[in-house]
Amino acid sequence: MSATATAVLGLAGWFLFLAIFIVMFRGVTMATQGKAANDFCPDGSDVSPFSNRLCRAHANCVENVPLMGMILLYAIASGNTEITDSLAMFLVYARVGQSVVHLISTAAPVVMVRGTLFGVQLGISAWFIIQLLMA
Repeated sequence: MSATATAVLGLAGWFLFLAIFIVMFRGVTMATQGKAANDFCPDGSDVSPFSNRLCRAHANCVENVPLMGMILLYAIASGNTEITDSLAMFLVYARVGQSVVHLISTAAPVVMVRGTLFGVQLGISAWFIIQLLMA
């Protein structure tokens, strides 16, 4: 399997992990606090600051993983994984890193780290698109 294909699965796996984490976190909240399943705010702000950050980290994936996935899948479909293989896993690492940093804190210096990791993802994605267009 190419690094590009591994990255597609890595992005999907991280997306799934965060969704399962939300379900588990809410399940524990329902069991311990008696909260009804249909009584949660979508952003998790009604449970705890961590729950809010978890929901936002997942929402960030909803907003950005499709773009990255499309680029990587295009590379696979067009037979151009040699363009994306070298940086594909760094895209995943930056995505996971951004989510983990988001889960840790929203303090200003930490948000700067998160923004930097997002910038890395945007830069790699832009580089991939430029290189794929020139291929």
